[in-house]
Amino acid sequence: MVLITVETLEETLTLGAILGKLAQPGDVYCLLGELGAGKTALAQGIGHGLGIEQHINSPTFTLIHEYQGRLPLYHMDLYRMCSVEEGEELGLTEYFWGQGLCVVEWPQVAAELLPEDILEVSITFRDEVREFNLTAHGLRSQQIVKEVSRVVDSKY
Repeated sequence: MVLITVETLEETLTLGAILGKLAQPGDVYCLLGELGAGKTALAQGIGHGLGIEQHINSPTFTLIHEYQGRLPLYHMDLYRMCSVEEGEELGLTEYFWGQGLCVVEWPQVAAELLPEDILEVSITFRDEVREFNLTAHGLRSQQIVKEVSRVVDSKY
């Protein structure tokens, strides 16, 4: 587990870019946090780290947006999804087990469909400061957390 504190949008985007540069096919990043915590801003930074030039918007109403960069980015917002069955109908497991990077906002409803090895990013926002708590659930995500910690320590 690594806790990273940021004070600006630019720092959030930088953290996201680091995560995007570290991503490999099949990685799943689960973003947890209240409305307005910074999940979509982090996803925008991740897209930048993947070399995506398109603007990344929250897929709240469409549930999934796909972008092409160094890897495909599957940006999901499952806030409006009501059940695991709905996730199965949408083919979420094909995304989770595919060759792109899945960035999942509000992953709780689809928890039983997720692979075991995920990077959980819990975001809290208070007093103009965002805290990103990165928790690894598996060997691959442990490598990501270790590398993020190394890169962040060298930047700040």
